[in-house]
Amino acid sequence: MQDIDDSVIPGSVYLVDVQEKSAVVHAGKGSAIVLSPTPSNDVNDPLNWSRRRKMIQMICVMIYTSAIGIGTTVLYSILQPIADDTGIPLSTLNAGTGYMFLFLGWGALINQPLALTFGKRGIYLLSVLGNTAMCLWTPYIKTEGQWIASKIIQGYLCTPVESLCEVSIADVFFAHERGTYIGVYTLFLFGSNYFAPLIAGFIYDGQGWHWVMYWAAIINFGSLIVLFFFMEETNFVRTNSEAAEAVDFNSSEEKDDKSSSASPSPGELVGTPKSFLQRLALFNGRYASNKMLFTMAYRPVVLLRFPVIFWAGFQYGTCLVWYNVLNATCSLILSNPPYNFRASFVGLSYVGPLIGMLLGTFYSGWVGDRFAVQYARRSRGYREPEHRLWLMVVSLLLCPASLILWGVGASKGINWSGLVFGMGIISCSTGIGSSLSIGYALDSYKDLSGEVMMAVILVRNTLSFAIGYGITPWLYMGYQNTFISAAFVGLAITMTFLIVIKWGKSWRIASRKRYWAYVASSGFKH
Repeated sequence: MQDIDDSVIPGSVYLVDVQEKSAVVHAGKGSAIVLSPTPSNDVNDPLNWSRRRKMIQMICVMIYTSAIGIGTTVLYSILQPIADDTGIPLSTLNAGTGYMFLFLGWGALINQPLALTFGKRGIYLLSVLGNTAMCLWTPYIKTEGQWIASKIIQGYLCTPVESLCEVSIADVFFAHERGTYIGVYTLFLFGSNYFAPLIAGFIYDGQGWHWVMYWAAIINFGSLIVLFFFMEETNFVRTNSEAAEAVDFNSSEEKDDKSSSASPSPGELVGTPKSFLQRLALFNGRYASNKMLFTMAYRPVVLLRFPVIFWAGFQYGTCLVWYNVLNATCSLILSNPPYNFRASFVGLSYVGPLIGMLLGTFYSGWVGDRFAVQYARRSRGYREPEHRLWLMVVSLLLCPASLILWGVGASKGINWSGLVFGMGIISCSTGIGSSLSIGYALDSYKDLSGEVMMAVILVRNTLSFAIGYGITPWLYMGYQNTFISAAFVGLAITMTFLIVIKWGKSWRIASRKRYWAYVASSGFKH
C-alpha cells in the first residue's frame, strides 16, 4: 500500500497526457487519454476486464436497476383502484410511498457497508429476491399497518438501486468514460420509473390491479435468474489511490527531458482468472474488517460536512422533487376534464418523459465525457470535477420553462400534446441534473465512492420524503401559482452550480486532509 500525500487535491486528476509524462498508462496506442485510476496487473481487477465482460456487467446493473425501478413504482397509476378495493385511504397509500423513499436512502447505512465488506453481488441478488417477495405480498394487503410495513421493508431491501449501482460502475470504468455510464444508469433508473406506470395502466384495464403486481414480481424473478448467472463481483482490493497517482504525476514533471516519453505498458497480467463456478458464488470472501464495517455505517453522515457532497445530494434531491411533483399531478390533470384520459392513456403520456430522459442522460453522459476531455486539454491535461458542471446551463433554461409549461398549461387547458411535451422537458432537465450531480460527487471523492454515494442519497431521499408532505398543500394554490413558484425555486437552486464552479475546488482543497485520512483508514478497499 502506497503512502498518501494529504496535500493532493481530491478529484483533480491528470486525464489527458498533453505534457507527455512518462509515469502514466494510456487508454490505448496513440491515445493521449490517461487511465485513471491506474489498473493493477491482477487479471481479476475489474478495470482489466475485456470490453465484452464490462458490457455484460453493465447490462446486469441496468437489468437490476430496471427490475427494482418497476417493482417500486408500478403502483403510481393504480393507487386509486387499490384504495377503492382495499379501503385503505389514498393518503395512507401515498404516505407509504414516502416511507419507502425514506428507507431507500437511510437503509443504505446498513446495506452499503455490508456490500462493501462482503461483496456487492450477493447484496444485489438478495435485493431482487426481496423485491419479488414484496410485489407478491402487495395484492394480499388489507390494512393500513400492513401497507406501511410493506413499503418500509421494500424501501430497505431495494437500497442498492439508489447508492450501490453508481459504485459498481466506478469499479469497472475509468474516469474518462464514467460519465457516459452514469448517464445510462440514470436513464434506466428514472426510465423504469416512467415505464412502469405506462404498462401498469394497460395491465389494470385488462387484468385488474392485482396482476399489475404479479407481473412486477415475474419481471423481478426473471431478472434474478439472469443476474445469478451473469452478474459478477466487482469489489477489488486496490493498493493505489488518486493521491498516490497524483504524486507520481507531479514528481514526473520534475524530471528532465532525458526521461522517456513513451507510455509504460500495463504489463503482463498475473494471477489465475476466476472460473465460471467461482463467479457464481454469492460472496467471495471479506473486503473489510469489522471495525471498518461499522465505520462505513456512520461515515456518510460525517461526509455531509463536505460542501461538495451536500450540494450534490441537494441538487440530486431537487431533481427528484420535480419528478415527484410530476407523478403526483399527472393523473390528477390528465384523468379529469378537459382531458378525461383513461388509465392506459395516462400511462401512455409517460412516453414523453422517457424520450426526455434519454436525451438528458445522453447529453450529460456521452457528451459530458467528451466535454470533460476537451476541457482537460485546455487545462494542461488536468481534469477538475467542476468542468462538467458547465453543462447545467441547459438545465438552467429547461427546468423553469418546463414547470411553467406543465402547470400553467394545465390551468389553461391547452392541448394534451403541449402537456406531454412539458413532461418530456421536465424529465430531460431531471436527467441532466441527476447525472451531473452523481458524477460530480464521484469525480471529487472517488476513493470513498461507497460512502460518498450513501451521503448523497441520504440528502436526496430525505428531501424527497419531506416534499411528499408538502406537495398536496402546495397544490391548494392552484396549478398556475404552484408551478410558477416551482419554476422560480427550480431556477434559483439550479443556478447554484455557478457557485460550485467558482468555489468547488476551494472546498475540495479545504477537505483534503480529512478526506485522505478517511481513505487511509479504509485501506483503498473500494
